Amino acid sequence: MEKNIILQKKKSDQKVRILTMTAVLSAISFILAFFEFPVPLSPSFARMDLSDLPALIGAFAYGPETGILIEFVKNVLQLPTTSTGGTGELANFIMGGSFVSVAGLIYKFHKTKKTAIIACLIASVIMGIVAAAVNYFILLPLFETFMPLEQLIASFGEFMPFIKTKFDVVIFNAFPFNLLKGIGISAFTMLFYTHLSPFLKGSQQ
Repeated sequence: MEKNIILQKKKSDQKVRILTMTAVLSAISFILAFFEFPVPLSPSFARMDLSDLPALIGAFAYGPETGILIEFVKNVLQLPTTSTGGTGELANFIMGGSFVSVAGLIYKFHKTKKTAIIACLIASVIMGIVAAAVNYFILLPLFETFMPLEQLIASFGEFMPFIKTKFDVVIFNAFPFNLLKGIGISAFTMLFYTHLSPFLKGSQQ
């Protein structure tokens, strides 16, 4: 009886820790979203950030559902200051969610460093593909409300002359740079996760 009570208390404490750490990681992700940097060989309105980093760490520590939750909370917190009517946040959630869910799901079933690397590489490719689709169907149409399609394509063509169509934009810009973004975030995660894991999981090793 006493052993069951102790076990239940440990489970309860762990749930509280996961909830608390998820909130902390969501807050960090929200803050990181404000530190944007320009995408190389792209117009000034094309920006990137590292806000998916806490979500990937959360996905590795607690599972893919937590990573998706962090992405969701981050984008909901951004809604009061959105300039896109929520469209940009939806696109960001779809891209980031695809990245952390795939990586977290693969890592969940075999928690080794090798699996983590493979998971991150696969997830980066998936995010690149999803980003291409999201840019084609959501983000580029959004930008078209601010400038004509021809001018929009030309703004990318200034950096890459072979970009002539909307499809070229997603294939030669959105896909490769989101792929590289995923790899970059993965590299930071590999660097920090081992040190953060004991703290994130508490007594659960």
